[in-house]
Amino acid sequence: MDEFTGYYFEDLKEGMTAVFGKTVTDADICIFAGVSGDTNPVHLNDDYAKGTMFKGRIAHGMFGAALISAVFGTKMPGPGAIYVSQSLRFKAPVKVGDTLIARVTLKELMPQKKFAKFDTVCTVDGKPVTEGEAVLMVPSKG
Repeated sequence: MDEFTGYYFEDLKEGMTAVFGKTVTDADICIFAGVSGDTNPVHLNDDYAKGTMFKGRIAHGMFGAALISAVFGTKMPGPGAIYVSQSLRFKAPVKVGDTLIARVTLKELMPQKKFAKFDTVCTVDGKPVTEGEAVLMVPSKG
């Protein structure tokens, strides 16, 4: 691994894992709404959100997905890796003040295409809020 390439395909081993954590702030939700264009009032309007099943504002589900992407792009496989696919299941809401932990675990190496398949999960207080699977193309040494 080097700082501009991350792990090469040949350096990866099934079972490897990496994490990234962030405590969600009101500013994070507002900025994410602005960048994504998703201004659903369940994310931005206290009065509206109090009347929902969540009883308050929640973070965008894709905010967790963005943290998964952060793990892939900065830690493992790291710089140079390219997303091929990502499935997601949203299991529970994330609220302001929650600490969201994104974890990726290498599940399978596919040498013919230099692809790597990962289990992905975001948790709050150890409970899964987002689960899925991702496939990434990983740079090779040769």
